[in-house]
Amino acid sequence: MYSRWQLAKKYINYYLTASNGKGHGVHSPFVYTFIKKILNDKRHFAAYDQVETLRKKLLADNTQLEVEDFGAGSAINNSHRRPVARIARNAAKTKKLSQLLFRIVQHYQPATILELGTSLGISTSYMALANPAARVITGEGSKAVAEQANNNFRQLALQNIELVTGNFDDTLPEILQQASAIDLAFMDGNHRLEPTLRYFEQLLPNTTEHSIIIVDDIHWSEGMEQAWQQIKEHPSVTLSIDLFFIGLVFFRKDFKVKQHFTVRF
Repeated sequence: MYSRWQLAKKYINYYLTASNGKGHGVHSPFVYTFIKKILNDKRHFAAYDQVETLRKKLLADNTQLEVEDFGAGSAINNSHRRPVARIARNAAKTKKLSQLLFRIVQHYQPATILELGTSLGISTSYMALANPAARVITGEGSKAVAEQANNNFRQLALQNIELVTGNFDDTLPEILQQASAIDLAFMDGNHRLEPTLRYFEQLLPNTTEHSIIIVDDIHWSEGMEQAWQQIKEHPSVTLSIDLFFIGLVFFRKDFKVKQHFTVRF
């Protein structure tokens, strides 16, 4: 993981070199539409209030959970007691990114959504509310955190979420076998080079030309930057968008030439 100082320098470089986020000078109609209708959609949705009210409750919840972390920076099978508030503060997706995920789902209306990394279910809830008709499958490694997430889904009366508990190495193959086509995947779990690339490769047979894969924390570490570079250069990827905190890849066959965009967000 990069230090805060390293991340700050990388973000400044990104901010100064990225497209300005208004769509000016972007020659791809698809990306222009993404910027204008999704990235810069300033409308306020009722779902925002629902999930942010839940987030406030979690940030004040000092209940201790036994957390098993299978991702970067933690030893597999080590358990650590952490308050819900700390998890909500450090692991849940920010309001800005969560609401972007909501708008992405609302715009493209994916029928089947897969999330690798539920945490407390903040981003899961946003995506489920964006398309109540969608089947949302989300995976969480820690049993205690998964139980808390399920409780959060019940509070929001969400009926379209299936939570799978366990290490992605064990659960992902079975999920993909049962899910057939994945229209949108959000990879927010094991932030390491090899697992990230392996999960991406496992997802590919379940994608269509209209699928979207979103990779979280693409500049979080040298390993994640390498993973992002290899993902966007993959022969099946025809277009990629770097928003610094997340990266999106598309597989549409009507994009005849592979294109990469870095857009300010």
